[in-house]
Amino acid sequence: MNKKKNKHIRRSLFAIRCWLAGLMVALAQSSGANDGGGTFTNPVIYADVPDPDVIRVGSDFYMVSTTMHLMPGAPIMKSKDLVGWEIIGYVFDEVKDSPLYDLEGGNVYGQGQWASSLRYHGGKFYVFFATNRPQKSYLYAAENPAGKWEKVAEFDRNYHDASLLFDDDGKVYLSYVEKQVKIAELRGDLAGVKADGLRASVIDGEAQGYRGLFEGTHLCRYNGKYYIFIIWWPRGGIRTQLCFRSERIAGPYESKVILSDTLDLYGCGVAQGCIVDTEDGRWFGLLFQDHGAVGRAPVLTPCRWIDGWPMLGDENGKAPRVMEKPVQGYAAAPLVASDSFDAAALGLGWQWNHNPDNALWSLTERPGYLRLKTGKVVKSIFDARNTLSQRAEGERCSAVVAMDVSHIRSGDVAGIGAFCAEPGLISVIVENGKKFIVMTDRGSEKGRAALPQSTVYLRMDCDFGTDKATFYYSLDSERWTPLGAEFRMIYNLVHFMGNRIAIYSYATQRAGGYVDVDFFSYSKTAKQ
Repeated sequence: MNKKKNKHIRRSLFAIRCWLAGLMVALAQSSGANDGGGTFTNPVIYADVPDPDVIRVGSDFYMVSTTMHLMPGAPIMKSKDLVGWEIIGYVFDEVKDSPLYDLEGGNVYGQGQWASSLRYHGGKFYVFFATNRPQKSYLYAAENPAGKWEKVAEFDRNYHDASLLFDDDGKVYLSYVEKQVKIAELRGDLAGVKADGLRASVIDGEAQGYRGLFEGTHLCRYNGKYYIFIIWWPRGGIRTQLCFRSERIAGPYESKVILSDTLDLYGCGVAQGCIVDTEDGRWFGLLFQDHGAVGRAPVLTPCRWIDGWPMLGDENGKAPRVMEKPVQGYAAAPLVASDSFDAAALGLGWQWNHNPDNALWSLTERPGYLRLKTGKVVKSIFDARNTLSQRAEGERCSAVVAMDVSHIRSGDVAGIGAFCAEPGLISVIVENGKKFIVMTDRGSEKGRAALPQSTVYLRMDCDFGTDKATFYYSLDSERWTPLGAEFRMIYNLVHFMGNRIAIYSYATQRAGGYVDVDFFSYSKTAKQ
């Protein structure tokens, strides 16, 4: 049997074992899991998908989210039932407006693309978003949301948490936050703000009694009235969803609290998002909620129109833990997926840390493997551009990576880990000509084992019920040895992002080494 065929058989057997293990656990889970049945359990996506904006086009739902410093950016997701979401593409591949996006002279952790607005008008999809470093805003358009997006306009200012509205009379408006909620009218070609168009401050939160955080605009029109959705975080309270409405775009606007609920997660309000209707006329809200180390997770709620107000939650004003799927008959689509690296391109779930250096990674130099080559010498993983990652999912998930580390050099660090502002990693290093596997917690070594061969299997198990991760290694993919200490995963505003499952290879002494990643295997289990 030739080596290539043997490799594929070994890889397939390992994947089957992982799948069977995941299946056995999944079968023991609650029937309310998001598994293709008639109901689902909130959070509807138990992963970091913040700042959602959702539209419906025909029978299809589309969503855009925030991925900040990750490339490609502004992921476009598609669903048939508002429950199972699949990534179908990204609005842009890279941002080249500053060397910071190349990790030159600094970084854009927690910055980059923020809170996007997704709209469909005149046969085209539109996405508007702002970046915080540099302070800019962009408008992109595409006829096919899964295809190539073209930049329509670039603005030399940050329209924070902006929302687009194509009005019934042909005018186009942009709502955004600068302490107050403001409205600007765009030109007909969308390339800038209209010189003689509407520019107005339409909502003053403090003047209307809403002291505290006040942002996250979503602007829409329904039954002849304008609605602006705003998150409000009162001092000492929870993040709350407000709605403002007016018969005129310029106001005056009246307001109402349409959801104030924690979904039994103390102190974590469900808020910031939008409403969307189904083909049969029912309405739903898609918002998000802070969920610790996994990140900001979307929550789907009913929307009940009462006296012209879109009230979110059930009849008691609570976000349901378990509810019926809005559209029946569709199986869940995987958001995070295993990868054998046999395809001509990376799977859509993968994103790079900042702009990648495309000369330093390859799927073709060794077919069937992802090759990661080291470039410039860096101090830590935070300076390493070609760190590749996918989301981690709750309540529990497990990731395994198989690596050929024959060609790493002294000072190289290669492995898998929980990537965030305070990472936990299990890595292969070389010291005095010998290879070791080390587990580090926030850069501090917690465990070490000699590596007597060039192929190694590294595993990370995440439990987002406790926000703890554990690390293992294997020499044969069957017997697993724990390494280091239990790792406490965190979420903070430095990266402003949930923990990512990262594959990395970087040099701390001299460039030129590389690793070949054989496969990435992933499984998850729902909350019991």
